[in-house]
Amino acid sequence: MDSYPLFKVRVSTPVLSLHAATDELLDRLSGVVRAGKMHAEPSPYDDPISFYEPDPDLRVAKWLRSMWRGRGTVEAEKWRLYFVVMVDGEPIGMQDVWGVEFATFGTVTSFSWLSSDHRGRGYGQEMRTAMLHLAFEGLGAKEATSDAFVDNQGSNAISRNLGYEPNGADWATRQGEPVLLNRWRLTRSTWEKHRRDDIQLHNIEACHAFLPLI
Repeated sequence: MDSYPLFKVRVSTPVLSLHAATDELLDRLSGVVRAGKMHAEPSPYDDPISFYEPDPDLRVAKWLRSMWRGRGTVEAEKWRLYFVVMVDGEPIGMQDVWGVEFATFGTVTSFSWLSSDHRGRGYGQEMRTAMLHLAFEGLGAKEATSDAFVDNQGSNAISRNLGYEPNGADWATRQGEPVLLNRWRLTRSTWEKHRRDDIQLHNIEACHAFLPLI
């Protein structure tokens, strides 16, 4: 869609790339959602989320509706960018970044998932690294936050590896049951100490034109 430049935003690393989540890419990724390959044990997702829908077709429909709603919300109070993770031309998951009162606080947070067919290869950390480069280098973020259930060893390890510091704890529900969350915080100064020079931003000017960053 040439008329919506945010769909042209992309982040590339030597390993993978983040492509703005167009309908075409979401349709290609829908088979992973329909097959339930975004699930993990223990589940990393808090409520509410479409992934807990047991009917495969309805799960895809709910997932797509959530993407469309989120894509359409671009306000000073809240905006969110959805990216499909691509490896060798194949969509393998998603990596999102969003800001809440970004112009005031400069804080972003993130959400991601990866197909079970592609876990254990370092993609989770690489896609978070790409997102952080977009946030700090491309959008001018001051800090990035993350949270994960205490039993989500993969996400918590990625946060530690990338320099996030513990930032307290909180509660959330997982399929109706209360579970403790670890909260994490990464400052711009810490990110800059470990920033990489092999990550490329493409069409980032669209973010400055269409997102309320200042």
